[in-house]
Amino acid sequence: MIAFTKTNAQISTDRPTQTESALTVNSGDLQIESGYLVAFENDIKSTIAPVALFRYGITKGIEVRILSQFQTSKQNNLTSKGISDLQIGTKIQLLNKKDINTKIAFSSQLSLPTGSKGFSSEKTGSINRLSFSHSITNSTSIGYGIGYDYFGAENENATYSISFGKAVNNKVGIYIEPYGTFKNLNNHISNIDAGFTYLQNDHLQFDFSFGTGINQTNNYISAGISWLIEHK
Repeated sequence: MIAFTKTNAQISTDRPTQTESALTVNSGDLQIESGYLVAFENDIKSTIAPVALFRYGITKGIEVRILSQFQTSKQNNLTSKGISDLQIGTKIQLLNKKDINTKIAFSSQLSLPTGSKGFSSEKTGSINRLSFSHSITNSTSIGYGIGYDYFGAENENATYSISFGKAVNNKVGIYIEPYGTFKNLNNHISNIDAGFTYLQNDHLQFDFSFGTGINQTNNYISAGISWLIEHK
């Protein structure tokens, strides 16, 4: 989620936006971002719960990341369940300039074919994102990202997202975000989503989001919680 203001002790999350935060977790801190998602794509209903992203700051400006999720898929009254491929990687802070209100970060994750049958890509791949964030005013920000996913020569995707956010008050933030994918660097899939976050305190955040496809049928609704555990 794009950040409006941030202190050293305030949580800054990658969810619920498709655009990753351009900030890393502080050294020694552990952040857990979890959620529940229901998606509809053509005649397939998918439920992902829980989504679990673990982020740990190993030093200033560098974090390690582990993502795992359990998925249920239903099509034509046939239901299958399993674990998706494990993702392990890092995020690196490239720029954090308060004087120009600009932040840049790069993340790269290795996707390992550890998932259940039917839920695994069955290939080792890489998922890469370059994220940017700019504060326009004290209450409005823009975040955007570009990405490249590689799962072999016949499975390369380019991604993009642009998130426009506004702080309603010091607890609630809202956003709207067009995003998309160029499947195999050719076929364009376009989507849009929106949602809000509620900051319970500096260490606990709740979120809700929903999205829809623009040039194809792909709808989802999601809710989540993120928890920052500071190193003392």
